[in-house]
Amino acid sequence: MEINKLDNAPFTAYQKLVVFLLAMTQFTVVLDFMVMSPMGDILMKAIDLKPAQFGIAVSAYAFSAGASGLLTAGFADRFDRKKLLLFFYSGFIIGTFCCSFANDYWTLVAARIITGLFGGVIGSISMAIITDIFTLQQRGRVMGFVQMGFGASQVLGIPIGLYIANNWGWHSAFLWIAVMALIIVIIIAIKLIPITAHIGLQKHQSALKHLWLTFSQREYRIGFAATALLSIGGYMMMPFGSAFAVNNLKVSHEQLPMLFMISGIASLIIMPIVGKLSDRYDKFKIFAFASLWLMVVVFIYTNLGVTPFYIVVILNILMMAGILSRMTPSSALITAVPEMKDRGAFMSISSSLQQLAGGVAASLAGVIIVQETKESPLEHYPTLGMSVILLSIIGIFMIYRVSSMIKKRKANS
Repeated sequence: MEINKLDNAPFTAYQKLVVFLLAMTQFTVVLDFMVMSPMGDILMKAIDLKPAQFGIAVSAYAFSAGASGLLTAGFADRFDRKKLLLFFYSGFIIGTFCCSFANDYWTLVAARIITGLFGGVIGSISMAIITDIFTLQQRGRVMGFVQMGFGASQVLGIPIGLYIANNWGWHSAFLWIAVMALIIVIIIAIKLIPITAHIGLQKHQSALKHLWLTFSQREYRIGFAATALLSIGGYMMMPFGSAFAVNNLKVSHEQLPMLFMISGIASLIIMPIVGKLSDRYDKFKIFAFASLWLMVVVFIYTNLGVTPFYIVVILNILMMAGILSRMTPSSALITAVPEMKDRGAFMSISSSLQQLAGGVAASLAGVIIVQETKESPLEHYPTLGMSVILLSIIGIFMIYRVSSMIKKRKANS
């Protein structure tokens, strides 16, 4: 069944269901990744992990997710997007179940690799589905709602994950995620209509050739470069965010869940608002304003010393507003870069670049940041902040190129 694209604003009942299902897949995938960090201390003590080993266990997901995106990019457009989503989401569920039964370092790393191989592709499949079903005028709102999964995972992931881990063991947190995902995959199998309109547009060529042809197009490479750059800038402060809050700002461990929860609630409110604004106004202008906003907040935040908790909360909300207000319009613009026949491959490459960029960002942050002892403040955090600001400036230029390219194409059509 082909989905009719309508330019009028209201969503149909089916479109609302699609938005809900994609938002829930995003929620479970992001939650699965995010729950590792708050459970770090519990995990290291439970299965006797050294910090370096825990770091490998966390990064195993990101790098396997990036690799899977590249491997699937060549054939992503050859299949019904519903079947593709069911296959990879089912694999993600199996990997998460394996995490819940891991009892040592090696089984945990293996489980995280499996989860990353399947989970890393789900975001790109979701973006391709959004582009196939919704018009450009609707996508800003759809992106806003789907990416609410990120905020919801912060609101629920850290506090509930810690609560479950503290009361029933860390295995139970992964089991909870897997059961939720299992319910969602059943609904997808029953309710989602096959999405096959793009298959007829695909030329007969090898998967590797399709991957290379997708990557070799100049316009697509501009989109890929923008994706990688924004991802590096977005991820750089994340790995050491909690350590900076505890050791430099003197936020207590008991206050951390509340900090993340409040920031997550703020993101749930901000996302739909930004989505509507990006549908109504020029997406690049919103992105540029949000980038300038973010640069100011990052500069202030990364130069703080001991700070009252309420000020830390306010600055985190302001920083979250800047991050999310960049994410929604930039995602909507970048998804408009590929032609329909290349969307699956483009989104797969883009998703893998996001994952790999996250690993690069964490590595760069690790090189910049210094901590003499486990209790001492982090050093060179302002340098990290300036790096994020520099990348944000370059990001404005890159998204301007993407926006101009799309406007020129639309004018010529």
